[in-house]
Amino acid sequence: MRRAVPVLLALALLSPVLPVMAAPAGNPAFMAVQASPDSGKVLIDIPAWNQPFLMVATLENALGSNDIGLDRAQNGNPLLVEFRRIGQKAFLVQRNTAFVADSKDPDEAKAAKDAFAESVLWSGALQPGGNRVDIGSLLLGDWVGVANRLQATKQGSYRLDEGRSGVLAAEARSFPDNAEFTAVLTFTGSGEGAFVQQVAPDAQILSVKQRISFVRLPDAGFTPRAYHPASGGFSIGRFDFAQPINRNIDVRLQPRFRLVKTDPNAARSTVVKPIVFYLDRGTPEPIRSALLEGANWWNEAFEAAGFIGAFRAELAPPGMSMSDARYNTITWTHRATRGWSYGGGLIDPRTGEIIKGYVNLGSQRVRQDLLIAEGLLAPYRPGADPGLLNEAQQMALQRLKQLAAHEVGHALGFEHNFTASRTASGSVLDYPHPQVSLGNDGRPRMPSAYDTGMGEWDKFAVAHAYGVFAPGQEAAALAALRAGIQAKGYGYMADGDARSLSDAHADGLLWDLPGEPMQGLRNLLAVREAALRHFAEGALPPDRQLGEAERRLVPIYLLHRYQAEAVTRLIGGSRYRFGLIGDTAPDTVPVPADAQRQALAAMRGLIALDTLQLPESVQRVMAPPSNGFGRSLEYFGTRMQPVFDPLQAAAGASALIGQMNFNPARLNRLAWQHDRDSAVPSVNDVFEALVRGPWQENADGAQLLLDTRNWALLDAALLTLDSGDLHPAVAAQWRGALGELAKQLESGRSSGHKDAGRYIQRYLSDPDSVKLRPLAVIPPGSPI
Repeated sequence: MRRAVPVLLALALLSPVLPVMAAPAGNPAFMAVQASPDSGKVLIDIPAWNQPFLMVATLENALGSNDIGLDRAQNGNPLLVEFRRIGQKAFLVQRNTAFVADSKDPDEAKAAKDAFAESVLWSGALQPGGNRVDIGSLLLGDWVGVANRLQATKQGSYRLDEGRSGVLAAEARSFPDNAEFTAVLTFTGSGEGAFVQQVAPDAQILSVKQRISFVRLPDAGFTPRAYHPASGGFSIGRFDFAQPINRNIDVRLQPRFRLVKTDPNAARSTVVKPIVFYLDRGTPEPIRSALLEGANWWNEAFEAAGFIGAFRAELAPPGMSMSDARYNTITWTHRATRGWSYGGGLIDPRTGEIIKGYVNLGSQRVRQDLLIAEGLLAPYRPGADPGLLNEAQQMALQRLKQLAAHEVGHALGFEHNFTASRTASGSVLDYPHPQVSLGNDGRPRMPSAYDTGMGEWDKFAVAHAYGVFAPGQEAAALAALRAGIQAKGYGYMADGDARSLSDAHADGLLWDLPGEPMQGLRNLLAVREAALRHFAEGALPPDRQLGEAERRLVPIYLLHRYQAEAVTRLIGGSRYRFGLIGDTAPDTVPVPADAQRQALAAMRGLIALDTLQLPESVQRVMAPPSNGFGRSLEYFGTRMQPVFDPLQAAAGASALIGQMNFNPARLNRLAWQHDRDSAVPSVNDVFEALVRGPWQENADGAQLLLDTRNWALLDAALLTLDSGDLHPAVAAQWRGALGELAKQLESGRSSGHKDAGRYIQRYLSDPDSVKLRPLAVIPPGSPI
């Protein structure tokens, strides 16, 4: 595409119906647009029939709810469409890009095209004597899918109210490579959903602003790059029936920007057109500077790959819309609650070329980071070093730098790499946990909570996706890059192998600390203990309502939650690689038996009373929410309304360990590994350590807390059996262990033990007669 000029030209109101020619002289618009602000009509001259282009819908004004997931400047999926003329009507048809025959033989291509349905998205009557059509009804369609999203998030049934919707004709624009149109869409519904009630002035009437972009497909000259599963890149694909019969018809490409060296033969060269991302002008300082610094780290990776000045991030020019298809954007996204950030791109489905990259950064995440830092550092205690408040703020800003680099990485075409934490500062594409240690005074400190700059994996990812190689040398050069990064100790695991409690890979973890997981857990538990000890004296800002103490306690009490998962992953875990059969030997191996046993012992420590019990000083500052305030999802649940419930907190922390370790897939893998190597812990070993053993403990002065923990673990164990996901032979082992425990408890002296034994026996005898209790809900941790 031609380089866009970052200027939005004003629409001069010269007549009720006028052409809007925003393109400079000699550089014709993508399509002629006529708009009448008075009548609200928008007409276009269709530039060519049967010629594909991209159509994408974007929200310019949105709902502001993380839970619903409709954000400002949120791009929809680009659709490959074309106008076709049938009689006196123009049909907008979406091509089927999933099934093709990419062949020079037109008959072969047509055979595949005719075999699969297309979609007629819209039609309109042509004006007499030409190719002009009124697209008003097209622009008033719910192309983002607002109504469907509201229903999917259980906010009720909403419909588009045409009487309260309208085309913003004055905002219609056409440029050399794109045309932009906007409309106000109003949806009406019952307004009963909690999320819409939280964000809308009237939950029964929701009005948003939708932009429709028609985007010219890029010129020829872009070279697609085949996707390799070990590349660290995203993939887009299609089924290509023109492939030879000995080749896979599932053809995949790696999305990437077009990046051309001014000197193609030079190892290092400037580029014809750099990749530029524009930061939302609504971003305040010091956040603005932090985001620009972090995003610009990517220039280091492109320089390492031989591209000089190929990437930069800068502040958007005044008046620029973050939804404009001409610009790569970083939007500072406000929502009612904290939530995820994300990055992506508008991609040519034929070639994988990224036409526009976009990033949305949730603005409330930085406040959660600051809350965590203050909970750890306790900077408000009397006589505290004033520098601690700055240290807390710097931690939050460091996280923003890393976050900007992370999400821009997605917009450049790169996947997560959740194994990078095993190699220290290996990649901005991992999810990092703040690095905190104990100072000489025994208090937590975090002078460098997050790493800065590009990691080795990031440089590899850029070189693999964007590198330029001599003719005929690309495959060998890319293979050498993959072998080189592997030789440096880097693995690669993405979302599908890391996000679930059932996942197996021992290194594919979210939010874990760099290095060896067991040592990381020990260090983090020491920090947690110190932070809880000093929490009451200095973690609470003096200008907050008293009930906020509990919210600030949550991430400190559960500080170990992600590192615990990293250690759990060793139990029944394994290690394997992504790749192709032709370039890597399958190498799936279980975690060594001794490491699994150490991990199981560590799990027992995480449910010890010393870990679950809160210091008296903390319990004394746990006040209920003050008048006018209330609990949210960020608080622990309570069965001691209105006050803080330490038993519910302990039950949640215990249930978390139970969920991780009793996951059916984990137990199934463990049973298989133990059957092949008796040194690996067995299913019964897990039950002994985390269910039967705890029930055999006694605790003077803390029996109620101990019993709460034990019931939480027992509930988790019963839910695992009840899931039906254990292999029958493994279920028999688990059922047998529960039966033995029931006998022991029924013969015990305490009424609580007897009740637990009878409860287990009733379930084992007739599962349908027992309604199992759900596990305690713990507040969300992600994203941090």
